[in-house]
Amino acid sequence: MSWKISSLSAAALIMSSAFVATSASAQQRTPVAVGQKLADGQAYATAVQLAHQANRADNGRILLSFEENGMEGIPLYESEDNGASWQFVMHATDPARSDRSKCNLHWQPHLTEMPRTVGALKAGTILLSASSVCNGDNGRMASMQLQLYASTDLGRSWTYIGAIADGTAELPVWEPHLLVLDDGRLVTYFSSEVHKADGYNQLLSHKVSTDGGKTWGIEVYDTAMLGGVERPGMVIVDRLPDRRYVMTYEDVEGPVQNQVYLKYSNDGLNWGNPADHGTPIQTESGLYPINCPTIRWLPVGGPKGILLVSARGDSALGLGGGRSFYWNANGGAGPWWEVPAPVQKLGNGRAGWTQAMLPQPDGNLLHITSSASAEALANPSKNQMLFASGMLDFNRYEAEDATRQGSAMMRDASMSNGAKVRLGAKDVGRVIFHVFMAKAGRYELGVNYGGIGFAATPRLSANGAGLKGVTAPAALDEAKAALRSRDLGTRGNGERTQLSASSDLKAGENVIEIAGGAYALDIDYLEITQVQP
Repeated sequence: MSWKISSLSAAALIMSSAFVATSASAQQRTPVAVGQKLADGQAYATAVQLAHQANRADNGRILLSFEENGMEGIPLYESEDNGASWQFVMHATDPARSDRSKCNLHWQPHLTEMPRTVGALKAGTILLSASSVCNGDNGRMASMQLQLYASTDLGRSWTYIGAIADGTAELPVWEPHLLVLDDGRLVTYFSSEVHKADGYNQLLSHKVSTDGGKTWGIEVYDTAMLGGVERPGMVIVDRLPDRRYVMTYEDVEGPVQNQVYLKYSNDGLNWGNPADHGTPIQTESGLYPINCPTIRWLPVGGPKGILLVSARGDSALGLGGGRSFYWNANGGAGPWWEVPAPVQKLGNGRAGWTQAMLPQPDGNLLHITSSASAEALANPSKNQMLFASGMLDFNRYEAEDATRQGSAMMRDASMSNGAKVRLGAKDVGRVIFHVFMAKAGRYELGVNYGGIGFAATPRLSANGAGLKGVTAPAALDEAKAALRSRDLGTRGNGERTQLSASSDLKAGENVIEIAGGAYALDIDYLEITQVQP
């Protein structure tokens, strides 16, 4: 199961932030941002790569928008080289507002493209949904309206189509996400606080338009928990290869604070019992992403592909996290695994709110997100939009995400995902990986590990059968070596070693176990690569 999306160009990365010196025995350092700065901006990156333009030369062009400071409108940028460089296009504004210092398009944009002609909306029409905001004399939001706009000239101009929902300071509506159904109907999902009097602190709902967004039908609840406490929000929807739809959302004040969940629908309209939370995104070890999720299905690795989820933070690090994606190769069922994100953001309360993830023709994954600035970490108004293209290793299983016995997770930025598992000696320590394989076959299993002062080699088994392995110094490609050499956190304990063995694995779930050696040692990751016939 060797699934990779190209390689990360170390030369394309920049770093910003200063060291914070500590004791020589454990040099803790402030994380640094990795990625190129695109512009100043607070949050909400949304991007679409055009694929349905009448002029075929325009297909492949990427349009990007996000939230920025001020009331100039929603900024639009474009790239004609798969995200390697960007140019400012214009600000989309609310044409009904004359005093744009107080009222304008401002929050939570979402971009998509019409895949086919439906009524007045021609194939290739670019759609923008966003919140138009009016501030009161105190400078705070007094009213808001979720609106839909269309562009037929690559985002150079925008035509107002219609209003989706209205809100006030006391009863706001948030976070529109637009979907075009197979029959051409438009669906807008959004978060609503309008129903507080009915016992919902906030809920997720949708409306459907049959006339290209000019008018919208009744509001239908998708995720709604009574009691006036829970706040499901920030819904994003994508399509699965079996034609179902998958939704991801955050649940603030939920049973597990800020946890991210999945829900499924056969038609994009019926999501089951609104009171059902759905499936939590979580690793075997209990780690999970928190807040502001984005989900993307990637057509790699097998018939089920890969589900990839970004978030603002994670359960272990909170605001300081959100520097890895979570992935699953089984349609969202079973355990999830982490992989470092191409952009390594710095965290604050707004950094990482909705992120753009676009697979590119050459195999790279383009990643765009907001990040705190090194000069003002706690000030979201100083946030920056960063971008990078990178390699994602979907054949790598981080030890910190697996089930552990007689062992402990430790943060160590010299490791591949900034963490490792210290494995207890002999029969005390075990790290157990339940891995889903798309197809049966012969696979090479590699364990990246390091000693902590005494010579020790872990033991490896697959589906209950012990494996005889060979050891060698762990190899690093140029990009990974560059990332590791930055020494972003606690220093590692010397050179890493690779324990390798081969085994027949079955299609579906397999159980790979790493057991302790003569002494305690550190496990970085398990890597599984199919042996070519």
